[in-house]
Amino acid sequence: MAQKTSTKQKTESTFAAHERKLITDGKGTMHVYLVTDEKELAVLTTISEDLNPTDPLVQKLSARMLATVQDEAHAGVGIAAPQVGINKNLILVQRFDKARQPFESYINPKIIWRSTLLRTGAEGCLSIPDRREEVERSYAIRLQYALPTGDVIEENVEGFTAVIFQHEIDHLFGVLYPDRVDEQEATPSTSLNTSIKFSAKDGAPRL
Repeated sequence: MAQKTSTKQKTESTFAAHERKLITDGKGTMHVYLVTDEKELAVLTTISEDLNPTDPLVQKLSARMLATVQDEAHAGVGIAAPQVGINKNLILVQRFDKARQPFESYINPKIIWRSTLLRTGAEGCLSIPDRREEVERSYAIRLQYALPTGDVIEENVEGFTAVIFQHEIDHLFGVLYPDRVDEQEATPSTSLNTSIKFSAKDGAPRL
């Protein structure tokens, strides 16, 4: 359940001129940046900045990102602003944990808590074509994000929807899912032998 807090995020960052041009030139879908292009990879691996939630361009960008992630040519379950060339903290996530599984946008999302309980599942990425791998993610997270008013919301998310949030928020830090695969291969986990593959990092406190 989402919980409204009394604080507002302190964000004054505005879109750069080239970002405004990307947002306002054209309608509908945007070009998806790919790791196979050196210049686009540089954007995908750059840490993004928080937004001013009240900037009206945030809603326009959100609408165009929605059209992009729902495009039949490369439909997905989530998208982050760096994937369309905008190094700002905005993501869209399909909420499989809600009725009708809507896509929702999140401004300046932060994960402020992660469970040590992990789940493993196949992941792909709009920016990495023709590749899927098994990735370990926290089963549950606590999410913080800003509303267009600037008010801050916190909520707990678990399961596959939490996986999507973790994948998309990684994009905001310039982290791609193969980076997580490399990490998990270097850090052993202990399987908990359930019907869903859960695990926990060795040495980590148990829930």
